[in-house]
Amino acid sequence: MISRSSIEQVFETARVEEVIGDFVNLKKAGSNFKGLSPFSDERSPSFVVSPVKQIWKDFSSGKGGNAVTFLMEHEHFTYPEAIKYLARKYNIEIEETEQTNEQKEEANERESLYLVNDFANTYFQRILHKTDQGKAIGLSYFKERGFTTETIKTFNLGYSLDEWQAFTDEALKKAYRLEFLEKTGLTIVKDEKRFDRFKGRVMFPIHSMSGRVLGFGGRILGADKKAAKYLNSPESEVYHKSKILYGLFHAKQSIAKEDNCFLVEGYTDVIQFHQTGIKNVVASSGTALSPEQIRLINRLTKNITVLFDGDAAGVRAAVRGVDLILEQGMNVKVCSFPNGADPDSFAREHTADELAAYLKDHAKDFIQFKASLLVEDAKNDPIKKADTIREIVNSISKIPDPIKREIYIRECSNIMDISEQVLFTTLAQINKKENQEAGKPHRSEQTAFEVVRSQQPTNKVNHQYELERKIIEILLLYGNETEDFEDLVMKEDSAGELKMEPIIHQAKVFEKIYLDLQEDEMQFSDERFKNLYYIIIDALHQAKDFQLKDFINKLDQDMANEVTTILMNDERYSLHDWERNHIIPKEKHETIAQLVTQTILSLRCFLIDQKVVEYQLETRKPNVNLLGVMEDVRDYLRLKTLLSKKLGKVVGGKI
Repeated sequence: MISRSSIEQVFETARVEEVIGDFVNLKKAGSNFKGLSPFSDERSPSFVVSPVKQIWKDFSSGKGGNAVTFLMEHEHFTYPEAIKYLARKYNIEIEETEQTNEQKEEANERESLYLVNDFANTYFQRILHKTDQGKAIGLSYFKERGFTTETIKTFNLGYSLDEWQAFTDEALKKAYRLEFLEKTGLTIVKDEKRFDRFKGRVMFPIHSMSGRVLGFGGRILGADKKAAKYLNSPESEVYHKSKILYGLFHAKQSIAKEDNCFLVEGYTDVIQFHQTGIKNVVASSGTALSPEQIRLINRLTKNITVLFDGDAAGVRAAVRGVDLILEQGMNVKVCSFPNGADPDSFAREHTADELAAYLKDHAKDFIQFKASLLVEDAKNDPIKKADTIREIVNSISKIPDPIKREIYIRECSNIMDISEQVLFTTLAQINKKENQEAGKPHRSEQTAFEVVRSQQPTNKVNHQYELERKIIEILLLYGNETEDFEDLVMKEDSAGELKMEPIIHQAKVFEKIYLDLQEDEMQFSDERFKNLYYIIIDALHQAKDFQLKDFINKLDQDMANEVTTILMNDERYSLHDWERNHIIPKEKHETIAQLVTQTILSLRCFLIDQKVVEYQLETRKPNVNLLGVMEDVRDYLRLKTLLSKKLGKVVGGKI
């Protein structure tokens, strides 16, 4: 267990914008930051981080919370894992009681797989650096590739002994269970026999975006032609090849800073580039590029440059990847290396400046790349040229943005010397065919200024829900503030009419709200708000110096999510960037006292309306005292009239 003092120190030190900034490309938006949601596939930012409140809200998925809840949602950490991650990030030494064997056995399967991978990662590095076989074979190989000792340690490179079960025996000796060794794929179990999967291979650990070891890639160094040159961990609860990019953990900050990601194929390509000085590079690890992998990059930048070998296989891989990247709404360039060279060898033979200059000069827009590639094949054959043009237009059809599509159509028209009209017609035919194959109805282009009638029903506003939420928001933001309030005392004048006389008094906001609700016996209709209301009131009573950040940190995940939703609700409007479009949202000018009084009066008026409706329904019942009911209705309506006048004064700022 982690001590309470350590947890409090982590919460006190961690900055939510810094933690999330390691995973999401955040841009300043007023006093907040915004970015693309890491939890959904979107092209317009709906993810907001508030440095002032130390919370975040994702309006596309509804998730929200603090730095710890972000790590739990994004990295699927347990609460202790998230605390430990933040402690490592901020160099905080945490106090923790050592786990017993019984506690280790009770750990969930996912955590057990992580623990096994962590052990394997440490083991393979020790074998590489501390054993004669590791140094003679594994370390010599890495040195031959030009990797420095610092680079080898940065990427946690290792070596697996060329023995059938050396790793497995060591893991079992350290009390790691065979069940989890098998599930991670580190050990192969056949009947009573056990084998090390990566026997005699140099090891490349594969990290998550947060740095956890998810699996391994192993390269054989022997002359065994039957064995695969590269071998990856099998799919497991923690390792999914199609959702992981090799090197992303080491590249994420550089990708966001450079606003571009270089995409290569192999482990050594990434490592060599990184060592040369180009750090914004990741690899698909020899697997076919997937939409999930592209979306990982999309969280950090909209720009991808695909790097590939100069041979035919490299060209084919680049062509396949381009269309998939375009489908995800990304900007893509392509850069090839001279025939016989690959990113690894080219980076090894050139300085950082030479490599950067080559990438800048030879990176082509995808249309230029595809046109030059396909035109070379077509030469003077008109049939092949027609197929080439259709192939280019097919790539353009993948782009979701209609403006970009039109620009690329025009570029294609200039390069291929063909009319834009023909290309637009071809594009329409391709889209129609794809829609038919997908079972979607074909839609013609919408004409300018065409009005489209919405078929969605209008949601009715729940006024009581909104007012109750506003009360919770006021308590969270201003509950401990002291304000001058104008209370209304109801009196009868000489004619017997009800009148309200104002009395000014000073009180804390939470005390004012609590007493007003108690006086009118008003209850929250929403159960979540009701529970949250009493938790907040209790916290404000107990704490002399109420801190919103500390309060949120002590809530469970569901309640913390509810609080961030309430606090960040107004921030969704900043996502539209209205000011840049010369639309200035109306600012709030009322004082805290005005806001409290206005909200309470509005809730009173609403509840009076509800009460009147109840009395009206009462009159329909048999044997009811009609005169008595009507008298009660009149009293409520007179009271509402007085409250409405008072509400009008509050809104007008004349309190």
